[in-house]
Amino acid sequence: MDLIIGAGVSGIAYANYTNHPCEIIEKESEIGGYCRTIKRNGFVWDYSGHFFHFRHPEIKKLVSKNIEQSTLSTVQKKTSILYNGQYIDFPFQKNIHQLPKDEFIDCLYDLFAATPIEGEYSFKEMVYSHYGKSIAEKFLIPYNEKLYACDLNTLDQEAMGRFFPKAGKEEIVLNFKNEENDSYNQIFVYPKGGAIEYIHSLAKNIKETPISLKEELISIDTNKKIAQTNRRTLKFDNLISTMPFPKLLDKCGIQYDKGLFTCNKVLVLNIGFDRKGKDTKSSWIYIPDKDVIFYRVGYYDNIMQSDRMSVYVEIGFPENAQLKTTNYYIDKVIADMIKCGLITDQKVVDYEAIIMDPAYVHINKKSVGAVKHFKALLEKKKIYSIGRYGSWTYCSIEDNIVEARDLALKIK
Repeated sequence: MDLIIGAGVSGIAYANYTNHPCEIIEKESEIGGYCRTIKRNGFVWDYSGHFFHFRHPEIKKLVSKNIEQSTLSTVQKKTSILYNGQYIDFPFQKNIHQLPKDEFIDCLYDLFAATPIEGEYSFKEMVYSHYGKSIAEKFLIPYNEKLYACDLNTLDQEAMGRFFPKAGKEEIVLNFKNEENDSYNQIFVYPKGGAIEYIHSLAKNIKETPISLKEELISIDTNKKIAQTNRRTLKFDNLISTMPFPKLLDKCGIQYDKGLFTCNKVLVLNIGFDRKGKDTKSSWIYIPDKDVIFYRVGYYDNIMQSDRMSVYVEIGFPENAQLKTTNYYIDKVIADMIKCGLITDQKVVDYEAIIMDPAYVHINKKSVGAVKHFKALLEKKKIYSIGRYGSWTYCSIEDNIVEARDLALKIK
């Protein structure tokens, strides 16, 4: 029997692909993980902005199999950066020509004065050496410091992988005249009922697989292949974990350097207003201004074409930060949204606060090496760790499904 820890997208996807008898345990009261959705007072909010950017047609077909197709919206992503009160198309480095003339000249001069360095270096060093001082300090550094809530010198240059919108000098200059801002996720498909509809669709494919809710893994005997939960003792042939990787090591009683695996946490405020705001086109916007508490605002109302403003607002914190009350952050967010011109006199109808912990993991050479090392040790015991947090990486939701599929095929 394959024991799957976690009923999020990775765990349920694995159950879709395996030909082994399996069972899923989930510590929460519902399935979905971070893809859960809140539906209240006419608003549809995910735990955060979770959008499926399908690159594999067969996965799109599988995930959408049990969803009424008329309820799926194909959205052409529109994103921009709110910089000093002006909207600049994303990514910043390809659109410096939209800045005021003096700032544009500074960015262009520093871009050509920059000298890429050789060898291994940090994320912060990478943006300075590839894009120059002005582009780095106007957007790339302040925004990512707000996002990751850490010293960017602790992250590797490839910490964001393919998700970092790289652009060479020639590409940047050519974009001055023929703007081309496509990225890996230019189009996404979103269900009117929120991201949870994808999870429910995947779950319908595995009706014979037991899913036990409110059951939490306590410990794993790696030699006897026994998992102890808060309810029972389970014998397994293979254990597939989607929990955060360091927590899995703890459950297995494996000693490791706690400093290897660091991350941030994110407070997500989903807010519904009584009417639309001025921005009726953006899918989401980025805010690098350090005097504004949030780093990103996403517009559910624009994505779903609804008649009332509905947003998710994200605030990054160090993992050990002690948060203040929800009311404090709501008041601060509303004040900053007014300051940024995102709202005027709209009234809040409802809101929901979600803490994602972990949210973004901090990727560097040591963390990548440690994951590889401990995964190899665990695999010898038929214990496998997958998913964004199970692999302690930065990836898309579809990447999670691909990883689950590949593991199922590997141990078939």
